[in-house]
Amino acid sequence: MTDEQIVAMTRGWEEAVAANPALFDGPTVVCAGLERKSSDTLLVTWYRATYRLYVLRLDPVHAVSAPSVFVSVAQPTDDGRLLVGRMASSTAAPGRWQLPGGTIEPPETGAALDMEALRRHAARELAEEIGHNVPCGDMELWAVTRGDKGNVGVHFRAPACPAEALGEQYTALVAAERAQGRTPELDRLAFIRSAGDVAGLGGRSADFLPVLAARHTASRPTDHLRR
Repeated sequence: MTDEQIVAMTRGWEEAVAANPALFDGPTVVCAGLERKSSDTLLVTWYRATYRLYVLRLDPVHAVSAPSVFVSVAQPTDDGRLLVGRMASSTAAPGRWQLPGGTIEPPETGAALDMEALRRHAARELAEEIGHNVPCGDMELWAVTRGDKGNVGVHFRAPACPAEALGEQYTALVAAERAQGRTPELDRLAFIRSAGDVAGLGGRSADFLPVLAARHTASRPTDHLRR
């Protein structure tokens, strides 16, 4: 990175924090390459950075390619719907609808960033954002996406759960977070059945959401499709 890019990154990050003081310059994983090694194997190469690097992606003069690596969880309900959440105003993407999840943090020195680590991260994100606890081993690898900025999404599917239970767990989580003076990452939940429902949510959505909503519809049992 050049000196000019470092200066632009620092200035851009300071402006972003001034607009949203809740932003945190935490550690993150940036994709350096994506290679298909076989029909069922993808190799992701990555490097460590902090969130401030991402402000350069939109810089008109000093732009850098910094694709993120993230996980998400497709949480179905027992009546065939899919849970989605809206990002709170304190997050880096306020108002955006997406699946529960988040960017990957680098592993500790000497630890591997492998599929098991991604499963653990996905389970933790679901618990932290929804209040729903799922054993890591129950997280099924469901899809891998490449977004319009090159972001790599590793998407897992959790076992079905009643929508009422998920709503109750989320309500309890929100109350606990606010009691501690914290703002929940998601300020609203919704349950959708298809990609067509994404537009009806209002506001913007993550670029991968319509694709995964369509995948969810295709994978649902036919008795749910008739409801």
